[in-house]
Amino acid sequence: MNRRRIFSISAMTVLGLAFVQSSAVSQQKSLKDQLVGAWTLVSREFTAPDGTKRQGVAGVVGPNPRGILILDASGRYADIAMRPDRPKFKTSGIARLEGTAEEFTAAVQSFGANYGTWSVSEADKTLTRRLEGALIPNAEGTESKDSVSLAGDELKLSWSLDAGGRRDEVYRRAK
Repeated sequence: MNRRRIFSISAMTVLGLAFVQSSAVSQQKSLKDQLVGAWTLVSREFTAPDGTKRQGVAGVVGPNPRGILILDASGRYADIAMRPDRPKFKTSGIARLEGTAEEFTAAVQSFGANYGTWSVSEADKTLTRRLEGALIPNAEGTESKDSVSLAGDELKLSWSLDAGGRRDEVYRRAK
């Protein structure tokens, strides 16, 4: 009788643990739900086809970047990145047309921005962004497809570039 009771208790315990595990799995958020929110840029690194690594992509960010990636629940996004040491215009005003051609060139070369729509492939763990507007007009109408790695409040995006090489970005969830 004791054996039968012990077996019964053990069986109920195993079934109870299985139920708890399946409930926890069903309550886990989808990758899309986990990505929704604002993310601050920590680093951006480019790996050339020959394996050479450098901070930033095409000089846009460099070391100690500043930026934000906002992914909203409706499938819209905005992505802005800049070098923290961008040179200021010589004029003291903030009017857009007060700078020289050289100042505008330096400003554009140290700043990147785009917006559009985004979607996620849960199976592939990829984030696809469709650029509707961008600082560089040639990027408009294109897509980027990033591999996603998410651990707590750290988001890593990796994108294989058409010309070869790879771009890797690290973000932290904005608080």
